[in-house]
Amino acid sequence: MREQERDGGSGGREGRRGGGRTSRREDGREGRREDGLEGRRDGGREARQELPPQSPEEQARAICLRLLTGMPRTRRQLADALEKRGIPEEVSQEVLSRYEEVGLIDDAAFAGAWVESRHRGRGLARRALAQELRTKGVHATLVQEALEQLDSDQEEQTARELVERKLRATRGLERDKRIRRLAGMLARKGYPEGMALRVVRRALEQEGAEGADEDEPGYPGF
Repeated sequence: MREQERDGGSGGREGRRGGGRTSRREDGREGRREDGLEGRRDGGREARQELPPQSPEEQARAICLRLLTGMPRTRRQLADALEKRGIPEEVSQEVLSRYEEVGLIDDAAFAGAWVESRHRGRGLARRALAQELRTKGVHATLVQEALEQLDSDQEEQTARELVERKLRATRGLERDKRIRRLAGMLARKGYPEGMALRVVRRALEQEGAEGADEDEPGYPGF
């Protein structure tokens, strides 16, 4: 009987001690979790308070600078981007005018660089270049000024170079079909029909003359 009481007492004490330890550990974990959660909540509120929302002017400036960092833009392109992002028109006009004053927006310079790059890289003629600039919102006067750097002689020289590069790919076709294909290529790049046909026919005549020379006896290499 005494042994049972001792065992029971011992078990009770162990249970109480074990229960006490478990309770304290759980209390500690719960306390830490709650403290951490409160800390994060408080920290989040403090962080949000430290960063007040941007004004429309600040948003407009940030949008413009981000777009201008990638590549030059016209005033119309930037105005369209600001409108899509919900910036009020009066704010947009004020920011864009300021950027024009400091030279960050320069439609004249944009048009000049565009004409030079697209004519040299893609072989586009003045008509195609004018259309591209108009779609970007460049004023007609600035478009005309930019196109003045290309004269008819330079435009025709570029057309001849384009035809020479494509001429070999049309060999084996009938003459009329070659003319249509090559002149169509020039027309898609904005060259006038008369110039396109003249350049293509001249290139075919020159090709024929060179072929006839090669067939003559004594031609070097034969």
